[in-house]
Amino acid sequence: MRVTIEKTEKDGKISLQESGGFAIVTINRPELKNALTNRMWNDLKEVGKRITQNPKNKVVILRGKNKLFTSGSDLKQFNHLSIEEANDAFRIMEEAISTFERLPLPTIGVINGPAMGAGFQLALACDIRIGTPNTRMGMPVGRLGITLNQSFARRIADLIGKSRTMDLVYTGRLLKPYECYDLGLINYLLDDDTDVNHYAIELGKKVMEQSPASLLAVKKALSFSNPTISIPWETGLDNCVDAFDFPEGVSAFVEKRKPNFKRR
Repeated sequence: MRVTIEKTEKDGKISLQESGGFAIVTINRPELKNALTNRMWNDLKEVGKRITQNPKNKVVILRGKNKLFTSGSDLKQFNHLSIEEANDAFRIMEEAISTFERLPLPTIGVINGPAMGAGFQLALACDIRIGTPNTRMGMPVGRLGITLNQSFARRIADLIGKSRTMDLVYTGRLLKPYECYDLGLINYLLDDDTDVNHYAIELGKKVMEQSPASLLAVKKALSFSNPTISIPWETGLDNCVDAFDFPEGVSAFVEKRKPNFKRR
């Protein structure tokens, strides 16, 4: 097992734990609802890039410390920034978010708390999201004079549509857990008695049982509908089956056993 910690100001940190095929990324600044500073966003981007350098990593889990995800960016820092510096800060956020969005691996977000603003965007960059009774999601940017760029707006609209996206920005309201689930913003809604981190690990193990070629192909194929996403791996999309995984998958089905897919 390898654990990497990126230190940031006021003890906020981004940690990466790599073990058993998992790359587990944790946002750790619970005293401030895991709000990310510019430095933390940059650390998050670098951690995301590092994940692909370890060929043993098969599934990524992104989570926040304690019963939190992230409330988004640390807004206090913006009080000391010029307009140019604020725009640069949003560019850094987008780079970090898109780094996880473009990972050529399945990503699972553990949304065990508020995911607001840029934190909401980071949650939507994950392929699958697990929610709990603590989940809250929203885009309360209207009171701050923040204007959403195309990437930010499209991530939301692709899931819930144009009108609902406008409603979130127009009203600044936060969605309750059942609303998030009904709208497809979270894939699984757990109860208080379920350990969300254990659930995420078990879900990740189930994902690992699937053909890596199939997983990557669907991620690549769906990215075509969104020009802001570009998965940097070739998948052989001209073919409908993988030369290695397809014969093994069919054999395993006929023989009533688990497939032993080729790990890349």
